[in-house]
Amino acid sequence: MKIRVRIQRFDPEQDAAPQFKEYTVSGKKTDRVLDLLMNIKRHQDGSLAIRKSCAHGVCGSDAMIINGTERLACKTLVQEVVTGEGDVITVEPLNNLPVQKDLMVDQDEFFKRYRSVKPFFIQEEKPPEREWIQSSEERKRIDDATKCILCASCYSACPVLQEKNPAFLGPAQIVQAQRFNDDSRDSGFEQRLEALDMPDGVWSCENHFQCTKVCPRGIKITKLINQTKRSIQKFKET
Repeated sequence: MKIRVRIQRFDPEQDAAPQFKEYTVSGKKTDRVLDLLMNIKRHQDGSLAIRKSCAHGVCGSDAMIINGTERLACKTLVQEVVTGEGDVITVEPLNNLPVQKDLMVDQDEFFKRYRSVKPFFIQEEKPPEREWIQSSEERKRIDDATKCILCASCYSACPVLQEKNPAFLGPAQIVQAQRFNDDSRDSGFEQRLEALDMPDGVWSCENHFQCTKVCPRGIKITKLINQTKRSIQKFKET
């Protein structure tokens, strides 16, 4: 079938503003959107800038907006976004991050905020001689958050970042903080408060649930953010 792919093109070094360019590609309903984009880059327009790596939904590098929704191009099948011959797939870069070129965004600020929550084990006690034992219940508490691949889809979909507070820490960042705060082996909760317990931290979240809706890993992001809020409130009451 013939598929029309409408891509937002923008090179900040040359263009005054973004504009859309349309390509027609032959493909199957079971092809991935990433397959179409790579077909265009290899056979029609080598100047198209796109970021990808594993192409299996693990690295998160090909997150973009496809027909108005944040998705991974490598996990999105043609049949999920079009229904018939000649239908249009519109592809745009993620929101809330500067465009480097076309579908590639600058992730420096995203990862700067990520690092600010200290997303690593902080342990004041001397570690055991062998492994640090966790119960199945303790492990279950962090399972959801460990699925995050830092694709920034939630960051792009967040209405708070886009419309109200661009300085908001971000959904993925809070999820990463909660992943360690909820870990029975970690003792860095108070150190993470410097980033979390701020007006631009966890308290900026307004529970729009857009982050949860677009997460390609199905993480209950809003739930984890609210868990973080409750943990901070409980800490302040003790």
